[in-house]
Amino acid sequence: MSRARAVRQEIVRREIEGFLDIRPVQVAELDLGLELDGSLAGGGVLRPGPGSPPITHGPVFVLVRRGGRPVGTLLAQVPEGADPKTVLVGLAAREHAAAGPVHLPLPGPAPGPTPVPPSTTVVIATRERAALLAHALDSLLAQDHPDFEIVVVDNAPVTDATRDLVERKYGERVRYVTEPVPGLAVAHNKGVAVAHGEVIAFTDDDVVADPRWLTELTAPFTADPRLGCATGLILPARLRTPSQVLLESHGGFAKGFTPRTYDPLRPPADEPLFPFTAGRFGSGASMAFRTAVLRAVGGFDPATGAGTRARGGDDLYGFVRVLAAGHRLHYTPQALVWHHHRETWRDLETQAYGYGAGLTAYLTAILVNQPGLFPAFLARLPRGLAYARTLTASREAEVGADSGTDSGTDSGTDSGAHAGGAPGGHDDRAHAWPGRLSRLQRRGMLYGPVGYLRARRALRLRLRPAEQERGAER
Repeated sequence: MSRARAVRQEIVRREIEGFLDIRPVQVAELDLGLELDGSLAGGGVLRPGPGSPPITHGPVFVLVRRGGRPVGTLLAQVPEGADPKTVLVGLAAREHAAAGPVHLPLPGPAPGPTPVPPSTTVVIATRERAALLAHALDSLLAQDHPDFEIVVVDNAPVTDATRDLVERKYGERVRYVTEPVPGLAVAHNKGVAVAHGEVIAFTDDDVVADPRWLTELTAPFTADPRLGCATGLILPARLRTPSQVLLESHGGFAKGFTPRTYDPLRPPADEPLFPFTAGRFGSGASMAFRTAVLRAVGGFDPATGAGTRARGGDDLYGFVRVLAAGHRLHYTPQALVWHHHRETWRDLETQAYGYGAGLTAYLTAILVNQPGLFPAFLARLPRGLAYARTLTASREAEVGADSGTDSGTDSGTDSGAHAGGAPGGHDDRAHAWPGRLSRLQRRGMLYGPVGYLRARRALRLRLRPAEQERGAER
């Protein structure tokens, strides 16, 4: 073994040792209520996160709500023997008194009635994860949206477990369809083909949706006829393993607590790479499209997404195609889902490589399918390369980061904050991001274009017999 290789292995060993030292964190929700004068009402209501036990002493990651509306997150250490609710309400109240709307913003003037959301089809693609899927479907059936249907797309199934679950437990309340060709984008396109709603919402089989998720995600389509896509807030359902804590501590999937609309006719001044940094707009676990718009742009590129050689990028592809067609994209933190992050170091390695590959695969797909964007892409390339280096850099812990709530004023940032060794806000870090994961992400980025082209070829070869058979029937 060469000396250089031995040194690299020792570095990775130390990184894994540090990773294993990360301790679990409880997840909770704290609703402070809201009086008309903006004061805290009723002492607050504390409840554990989805599927979590009652809150006890130790570190707690808290979603803070005011009058039911998500407004920020905080990290608190509950001393042994102390009352968790008293500690958390006191911390939130002190943050409110010290920082006012910066940390715990008021919802603002009383808004008018929420627009009636359009009829919606919720598509959830899955493959051999019936136990997780059941939790997701239970939460979807509890939505307060007035007019929606649920479609489960069973992608390249190898057993009947998903079909049996849907038919036995949900019956006519959930539509079941199969898609034999593997790949998340292919499965989503199957959902697009069978959808009846004016809007199509997508989520994953490993989430628990807040009861108002679908209403908050789709109501903006009624208010804005130019809106083509909407995305929502994604927070961790559990922080029980080092992998889950580390991922969330570097941003997870959260995009902050400030609503934002992206308009291709008025490119944002603070987004010089717009629209190619699509990861800033949202994630596939909480996204919706106007059905006619998504169909007009051809749906998702079937050679992208998990389950293909491209490894990912299908959601990002959809965002950019809709923006490039002249439609707006709106991010709303009121549309909340709780996501079950991956649990092991090996999962993180796979995820880091897949994220890198998905990023460059979707960019390749965009340029292949819409070559008119190539000049704009070239103009942004130098800054894009610098951004990629920053995105994939190993990151040291910021041990002195302040704890407390984060109002998400930097909506669109990719990284997360958490003091005291666990996630808190979403713009600082308290755990180092291992160099091993950064290197895997870079390797994935180099592989992404190759993976996408291989996925396209594999898809053509798979579909060719069916096309020949249809031709023979004619």
